[in-house]
Amino acid sequence: MNYVVLGAGAIGCYLGGRLAVAGHTVTFVGRPRVTATLRQHGLTVTDLDGFKAHVPGDQLQLAEQLDIGHFAQDCTVLLCVKGGATRGAAQELAAVCPAHTAVISMQNGVENTARIRAAAPSLAAVAGMVPFNVVMLPNGHVHRGTTGALYMAQQAETQALVPAWNAAGLPLELTADMQSVQWGKLLLNLNNPVNALSDLPLRTQLMDRDYRRVVAALQVEALQALKATGIRPAKVATAPPLWLPFILRLPNAIFTRVAARMLRMDAAARSSMWEDFQQGRATEIDDLCGAVVRLARAHGTQAPANAAMCRLISSHQPGQSMSGASLRATLGT
Repeated sequence: MNYVVLGAGAIGCYLGGRLAVAGHTVTFVGRPRVTATLRQHGLTVTDLDGFKAHVPGDQLQLAEQLDIGHFAQDCTVLLCVKGGATRGAAQELAAVCPAHTAVISMQNGVENTARIRAAAPSLAAVAGMVPFNVVMLPNGHVHRGTTGALYMAQQAETQALVPAWNAAGLPLELTADMQSVQWGKLLLNLNNPVNALSDLPLRTQLMDRDYRRVVAALQVEALQALKATGIRPAKVATAPPLWLPFILRLPNAIFTRVAARMLRMDAAARSSMWEDFQQGRATEIDDLCGAVVRLARAHGTQAPANAAMCRLISSHQPGQSMSGASLRATLGT
């Protein structure tokens, strides 16, 4: 199969790398800084289960911009840019892609598929969900530090992908209700800004009860907004969505036993928002806490902790960090 990865960051390089190692044709379109590194060092893909593979730089198909030549053959686009870049990326794709090309949103958030459809109605927008954490390490090395199965909308464009992705080490499930799946994932992603502000590895941060209480407060507001809307978030973690705030608030001695599977991750794993902080990039806070605020307002409720988190992340300065206690005090949780 042929793929174009638009947004060759950590997630894009991991997904595209696994597919390339499995023998698929993959074109990586990314920032010049990333493509230059991949040309020099190649792409190394690893995970916490012990998988390791390397594709030399001269065997990678790399580009800094989309070109009509990338679509000389039928292919599937994996859209892996940040949510704020979705509309622009969709417009670029519409200018070079044949009509009805499948564009699968492998992005955080719940609004990207609608953005693709609005900006590029000629393309076949498909909702996807990436459950795991991937970090981009030096010299073209991407590492998956947590677990989980990928999801995509059950459509004609995705049915044929399942056996190929499973064989490539990318467990893939299809569902007719991606809205529930995406909101289920967003509940978990509400830890991303907390992790970024903590400046700690994910596991270390999650072992701090004060940080967990902040995440629980963000999730409670999201669950209240979802209830008002009639959306039932899907279970995409080891625990049902409604149990997550309760589990996170447990004392450490109990939490470590109840959430043992949740804590199965590399000691060095961090959130994508932490990585954005380190690189000085725009974050996805508007696609996470901002989406909760918008949903709440649309249905007559409020999400003050999520709104405060949006403000905190927007005003964050490099080198700053916040303790769990100070974060609780600032957000009033």
